[in-house]
Formats: sequence, C-alpha cells, structure tokens
Amino acid sequence: MENTNVKRRRLWSPFRRFQTDRYTWHDNIIIISLLFLALLIITAILDAFINIIPALIFGNTDSGAVNMFVMYILTISQWIVYLGYELITKRNRPMAKALTHKAKGNTVKMFLLGMMIGGGQNALCILIAILHGDIHLVFDCFRPLPLLAILFAVFVQSSSEELMCRNFLYQRLARGHKSPLVPILGNSLIFMSLHLFNDGISLVPILHLVAIAVFYSLIVYYFDSIWLPFGAHTAWNYTQNIIFGLPNSGIVTEFSILKLDATNAASNFIYDPAFGVEGAPLALVFTCIAIVLTIVIGRKHKVKDPLQVWE
Repeated sequence: MENTNVKRRRLWSPFRRFQTDRYTWHDNIIIISLLFLALLIITAILDAFINIIPALIFGNTDSGAVNMFVMYILTISQWIVYLGYELITKRNRPMAKALTHKAKGNTVKMFLLGMMIGGGQNALCILIAILHGDIHLVFDCFRPLPLLAILFAVFVQSSSEELMCRNFLYQRLARGHKSPLVPILGNSLIFMSLHLFNDGISLVPILHLVAIAVFYSLIVYYFDSIWLPFGAHTAWNYTQNIIFGLPNSGIVTEFSILKLDATNAASNFIYDPAFGVEGAPLALVFTCIAIVLTIVIGRKHKVKDPLQVWE
C-alpha cells in the first residue's frame, strides 16, 4: 500500500507542481470552461427576455442612435448573470472584490489612464490610416445627449466582457494555478473565441484579440486593476465605432460623429475594411509593444499575489 501511494504521488507530481494548495476539481480548466459556457447560455436566455423591453419603450424605430444604445446596453445581462453568480455562490464571492476599490489598482486615475490608452491607441491607428489615404471620413452629426447615453452603454458592454474574462475566468484560473500564464493565456483564448463568429474575422483579428486580452490581463496581474481595462476597452470601442464611425470588431455603426466613405477604404497593413483598424497588422504591432512595456514597467513594481483576492 505504501509503495502504491508513493507511486500515485509521483504520477501526479508533474501536474501538482503547477497547482496551488487551494486547487480542487472545481479549478480544473475544463470544468471552468464548461461553467463559463453554461453561464453564457443563461445570458443568451436572459437576453431573449430583456430584448422585449426596448421594443415596449421605443417601439419600431429607425433612429440609429437608439439602435446603437439598445445594442450595447442589452449586454447588461452579462453583468447580471456573471456578477450574480459570483455574489450568490459563497465559494466565488471573493472574485467580486477584484471589481471594487479593495483592489489597490482600482482607482479613478487608472480608469482614466485606461481611457487614454484605449482611445489614444485607436485614434493613432486611424490617424495613420487617414494620412496614408486608406480611409476617408466626413462629418455626420454631433448630438451630445445621445453620445453620452451611448458612451454609458458602450461602457456596460465593454466592461461586461472584462467582467467575464479578466475577472471571472482570470480569478478562477488564478485560484487553482501557481503560474500566472494559466489565467492570462486561458482567459485570453476564450475571449478570442467569443469573437470567432463576428463579421470579417480572419487571422490577424484573431491574433490581435488574443494580444489585447493578454495586455489587459497583464494589467490585472501586475497592477491589480481591472478598472484600467474597463476604461481602455470602453474607449477603444467608443472611439472606433461612435466617434470615427468605423467597423468595431465587424460591427458597423448606425450612429457616429464621423462617417466612413467606404468606397475608398483599402485593406492593407494599416486598415481592414471588414474589421476596422483593430483587424490590421499595425494595431497588432502597437498592442505587442504595449505588452512589452507593461511587462517592463510591471517588473519594476512588486508583483501582486494572484491569490490575494481569495484571502
């Protein structure tokens, strides 16, 4: 019996060395992925009921501003399901701490810095595309109230994806695994898979989706902040879709300050007509540079314990 136990310990030791003392079968990456999928299905069911509300309020409308607001705000269902699961299940309740000011990096300063990073990177890519002659933009309208309302709705949508991936998936994987590569790469690959059926998806957008998720995950790891990815993700989507009127992950806007003259849009290193600037290699290069800078800067700071949230 003693020899059998020793043999078993040796058999599992290559796997156990990557796992924390908290690890249970609940922390298996396959189980977590299945749970994520189950919650996603529940979200889709909830969406079907929530979709009734805009029809009752607005009726049938041709307003582009209303349609964009509704499209983005309906992702509130993801907040309801995933945050609700974290709060209802005692075992997962500590994950909600990472969304609050109890996480040291969750400050207004970090959120605004994220807005600057996301909006700045996107605007720079668009500026280069304009100067290079790949796109031509014309002014369409400026309506402050709809723009503010849609900004809030875009925040709901963008932060819900961060909640699902950089909070729920990241923290669950971090609890059971010693190496930060597991939660960083694990949530990034699943984040990418959520966009596989978007219009215009191809190799470069896939690589960029993984890269941007790794970038945001490194922020969470090094700086204990999900508010910065909240801001960066929001500003990226809003800048591309609502300010400049370009496709955002394949989604074509119905309301924006500027409009794209699609007849002159060219596909090359700088711009992808189907997926927007984020589908072109230039944006991928910029994001890879951001990853390197985050690692360099992050290593100069004391790296947070990825299990701190569970203590």
